[in-house]
Amino acid sequence: MNVSNRFTKLIESLEGFKAQQYRDINGHLTIGFGHLIKPGEDFNGRTLTRDEGEAILRDDVKEAEQYVNHFVHVPLKQEQFDALVSFVYNVGVGNFMHSTLLTKLNAGHCCSVPDEMRRWTGGQNRGLTNRREHEVKLYVGDC
Repeated sequence: MNVSNRFTKLIESLEGFKAQQYRDINGHLTIGFGHLIKPGEDFNGRTLTRDEGEAILRDDVKEAEQYVNHFVHVPLKQEQFDALVSFVYNVGVGNFMHSTLLTKLNAGHCCSVPDEMRRWTGGQNRGLTNRREHEVKLYVGDC
């Protein structure tokens, strides 16, 4: 599966755009629409255009899509897939691979996913709480 057209707009609104590198709430160097700067990437002193940020976001989303497609072994509706890709984009593949959310989902407990998503809010971080609620609303559909 691939994300829907409205997915990119959702991510852009959830992440916001930063043209220059900054440290996220976990102290990781980040730029654009929440792109974690990888070893070997150098954005120091550079201002990213919105188009460049969108191109990086598309590449990052493709990677998150691949992980959801690989690790989820139950059928998903488009909205569920979009929500899970957003979740993986935010928490990272390592966290997703070892999550109770993935275990329960693959065991056929799709309706437990919203509660599991809500556990990933970083405590009292309002931004992450809002993001999870957007993902939950997208995911729930028929649950």
